[in-house]
Amino acid sequence: MRLLVVGTGNMAGLQVERGWSKIEGVTLAGAVDPVSANLEAFAATYGVPRTFGTLEAAIAWGEFDAATVVASDAWHHPLVMQLIAANKAVFCEKPLATNYPLAMEMVEAVEAAGLINMVNLTYRNVAELHAARELVASGALGEVRHVEASYLQHWLAQRDFTDEAGLDGRWLWRLSKGHGSNGTLGDIGIHILDFTTFAINQPIRSMNCRLQTFQKVPGDRIGEYVFDANDSFIISAEFANGAIGTIHSSRWASGHSNDQKLRIYGNKGGLELSHGHWGSLLKVCAGEDVGTSTWREITAEPVKTNYERFAEAVRTGRQDDPDFRHAAGLQRVLDLALVADLDRNEHRV
Repeated sequence: MRLLVVGTGNMAGLQVERGWSKIEGVTLAGAVDPVSANLEAFAATYGVPRTFGTLEAAIAWGEFDAATVVASDAWHHPLVMQLIAANKAVFCEKPLATNYPLAMEMVEAVEAAGLINMVNLTYRNVAELHAARELVASGALGEVRHVEASYLQHWLAQRDFTDEAGLDGRWLWRLSKGHGSNGTLGDIGIHILDFTTFAINQPIRSMNCRLQTFQKVPGDRIGEYVFDANDSFIISAEFANGAIGTIHSSRWASGHSNDQKLRIYGNKGGLELSHGHWGSLLKVCAGEDVGTSTWREITAEPVKTNYERFAEAVRTGRQDDPDFRHAAGLQRVLDLALVADLDRNEHRV
């Protein structure tokens, strides 16, 4: 698979190092970025033979089979739509778009064209998450009734905002609505929503939400970046099977660089899944262990990464998950969360 990398920021490098470079048969055919310094550095680091300042130029060249879109959130829709029109398979960073209507345009276009598509919901790469889903599906926990999920960070909101060398557009756009950010809700909310609903295999049926934005610097602005995107959210959710739960996230969580936790409780047992840069831990209390509150660690078998499954899908022509339609469904929940915060009402999804 000849891959075009669209956007050459930090995440593009991580994609190459964690994913594409490890897959036999995948080659980096070219890269696109309007910022020439970023483009040249990326090409030199990863040995990319062709570079383009615009996606139009890359499409006119055309010598690639698929593209990975790693631009900032607001650019996902226009870039992906161009690639679909060019009849190219697309791997897109999350979120698929900045709102549900734009996401559905992408879904309808890619499905009408019959092209392989995938959204990089990276925690699908966590083996323990798949093991948790299998445990729930097996009935070991009984009927799922209560869920608690969190995604906690501190790496961005608690940076030294007086250190100009450590702050630039690569990070600051995540704090600014005017630069396409939906804040913590849009940036990592989609991850914890997917983490939760994938594990229990139940979509959210109704929800309400509270958002909060905290002051970082006097005036909450650095240059063109106005810090008005949300920093923390709490979602109260009812799932399709009648279970209820809380899903919350913050980038002000001191001591948590990038940590997820999921607790699932049924009428026959429970599980707890913790994941972070340090690794993953899955524990279960079920069956006879419930009476003694005994928790046992579960070892999970490795799973294919999103990168591997996308490359295989392109090779075989068989679509795999998480696809654009799934990501659009998550975006609908995120959009409703913004509405619920404003009107303080519960909304059906």
